[in-house]
Amino acid sequence: MIRIKALVLAGGKGTRLRPITHTSAKQLVPIANKPILFYGLEAIRDAGIVDVGIIVGDTRREIEAAVGDGASFGLKVTYIRQDEPRGLAHAVAISEEYMGKEPFVMYLGDNLITGGISDFVAEFQKNKPNAQILLARVDNPSDFGVAELSEGRVARLEEKPEHPKSNLALVGVYMFDAEIFEATRSIEPSRRSELEITDAIQRLIDTDKDVRAHEVTGWWKDTGKLDDILEANRMILETVDRDIRGSVDPSCRIDGNVVIEEDAVIEGSVLRGPLVIGRGSRIVKSYIGPFTSIYYEVTVQNAEIEHSIILERSTIVNLGARMERSLVGKDVEIKKSATMPKAYRFMLGDASRIEVP
Repeated sequence: MIRIKALVLAGGKGTRLRPITHTSAKQLVPIANKPILFYGLEAIRDAGIVDVGIIVGDTRREIEAAVGDGASFGLKVTYIRQDEPRGLAHAVAISEEYMGKEPFVMYLGDNLITGGISDFVAEFQKNKPNAQILLARVDNPSDFGVAELSEGRVARLEEKPEHPKSNLALVGVYMFDAEIFEATRSIEPSRRSELEITDAIQRLIDTDKDVRAHEVTGWWKDTGKLDDILEANRMILETVDRDIRGSVDPSCRIDGNVVIEEDAVIEGSVLRGPLVIGRGSRIVKSYIGPFTSIYYEVTVQNAEIEHSIILERSTIVNLGARMERSLVGKDVEIKKSATMPKAYRFMLGDASRIEVP
């Protein structure tokens, strides 16, 4: 069995999730109260991989504080600094010293894949190609890198084509041997001024290297956009079991698979799962509906919330309408004013979006 390392990409600026990512790493946005990045690290561990290099950028300190040395995941983590997000192939290029001559899996830190990557890694270990890409069938291939296959081999890749030749999108998980490093040195920056991983893999194809494909059998989500994060949250919550460890008073009604973590307090409220309430949170005279994740030390009082993600230490009080399909950042306060004259009052960061009735 060949030894394999992992390269996890946790840099990037997360522009599609601003303003959340002005102050926080997109890979640490919680899905069902677990940071997105942690799902990937667990999938890597479950595939039998121990040594992991994590590409970090401006949010390096936050990523390092969350992951540490990797011991809590059963991993040995090394951090690799990327001065600017210059493309996926650039991330590969700067990892060459860490990888040495050993093959590795590259995993984009904001991806979620059901079933993990164990089968994908095992197939690579068995066949020993120069590269292996993970593919999924999508309805909007123009938004992704797209692969064309010929007799089970990858014949051509194209990044976000205007007229895609197939509906097979690159998922964001790849296997490489050391040939990929020469390929990254042989390509030029794209029109986006980035070194594209699709160009590097195409270089392998053009030089007669063995590039194979593996198709996702479950679901996969690139969580770079709000709607995708909310959908991933829904999918993960559908798998949770009822688990009530916090305090729930007798007047409450709890339906379905609801997780209430330790030190959470629920008073006079209706909870309709699947949903999760984080540790130390307090829900008072409120309705929390399906597909909602409330992180730790959040207060919700006299409010209704569905299909949303509320980050830590936020407060939502006395709303006059139901909140839905929302992502609320850390330390946010949302409340209905009791004073006259009636008016909306906001303090919003760059790239914020708000809808009012």
